[in-house]
Amino acid sequence: MEDAFEGLPVPEEPVELRDETRSLLEDSPEEGARVVGGANFVADLLWNEWSGTLEASGMGHDRFVEIARGYSGELRLWIVGERPWDHCVAGLAGRARRRLPARKTIQAEV
Repeated sequence: MEDAFEGLPVPEEPVELRDETRSLLEDSPEEGARVVGGANFVADLLWNEWSGTLEASGMGHDRFVEIARGYSGELRLWIVGERPWDHCVAGLAGRARRRLPARKTIQAEV
């Protein structure tokens, strides 16, 4: 399972979404900060790509969104052009991986 998780695909950069969110940050800083802090705009996109692997590893959508919210500072850096998309997504994938539920070991009775 861990090998599959490490191979999460990096989707194509959502340039239009980035540009719209950047405009929102510039035009309405409070609303933009709320959207970025909520992280759903990116979490939902990545969940569509990664849900099968994440769920098979024991992570649900709500937990993934929570993790993405904790990564919102990095998402903001991507939005304003200070982080490349692939770097940002790889960082979020690593953060999610480190927060996977511990695997339960089932021992057979002898």
